[in-house]
Amino acid sequence: MAHQSERNQEATLFVGELDNRANEALLWELFLQAGPVAHVHIPKDKLTGEHQGFGFVEFYSEVDADYAGKIMNMVKLYGRPLRVNKASRDKNTLDVGANLFIGNLDPEVDEKLLYDTFSAFGVIINTPKIVQGERCFGFVSFDCFEASDAALAAMNGQYLCNRPIHVSYAIKKDSTRGERHGDMAERMLAASRTRTTVNRPHTLFAANSGGGTGANAVAAPTPQHQPPAPQRIPPAPPSGQGAPPPPQQMRMAFPPPPYMMGMAQGRQAMAQGGQPVGMAQGGQPMGMPQGGQPVGMAQ
Repeated sequence: MAHQSERNQEATLFVGELDNRANEALLWELFLQAGPVAHVHIPKDKLTGEHQGFGFVEFYSEVDADYAGKIMNMVKLYGRPLRVNKASRDKNTLDVGANLFIGNLDPEVDEKLLYDTFSAFGVIINTPKIVQGERCFGFVSFDCFEASDAALAAMNGQYLCNRPIHVSYAIKKDSTRGERHGDMAERMLAASRTRTTVNRPHTLFAANSGGGTGANAVAAPTPQHQPPAPQRIPPAPPSGQGAPPPPQQMRMAFPPPPYMMGMAQGRQAMAQGGQPVGMAQGGQPMGMPQGGQPVGMAQ
């Protein structure tokens, strides 16, 4: 592909488990809901013209690619859950044998719910597989044994869709004596491999809209969303002393204007039957001479 050498690997997503009816136009419309899409490519067989069940979606920025990888992973297209992750990570991800068997599943449990439940413990490298029948069970594969051990210790015996599930290490495919994954040989081999990138667990669930399913119930709150601190309530007064006295009104920092003082004194003098303050004998206002000419005015 000519565009492959120019593609930004960090902004490109690998989309696996595609149905035969999926095409590039459909992937473009689907992933456009997460961010601006730069390019979509689905490799096809040169003889038959049919695709091989996977494709690549390139975004303009790495932030949009990270966001789309979190919300589009395990979204069903034509009844099949998509496996979406970074194209650069898909080449470096190896199956170390951290594969878990989940038994006694409820028929309503699908791949999306199984992924959301167990992805809080670590990175799931493959799409969870569910086998429907008289007894429903599934398989989940992690990228390290630390994540699988944590999921085994926390989820064994827990209820999922009102049914207790059984979690254990899966039996090896090539085993003739029923040997299970997670033995010492696999752990030593996984520890000897150098991990070029440290993958983080999936903590953003597309189906979360206020409630919480599976792993969302055990995910710790981020520091940006801490609950508000409770308000401190003042203690009640001791019994027998009654309610505390009301707060005193604040006194004025400056004395009232002179006209307000004169009006108050005048009302008090008139209430006692005397001459109002500010009035001379005979009803002549104070500050006025006998001739009635105001002080400061020429004749």
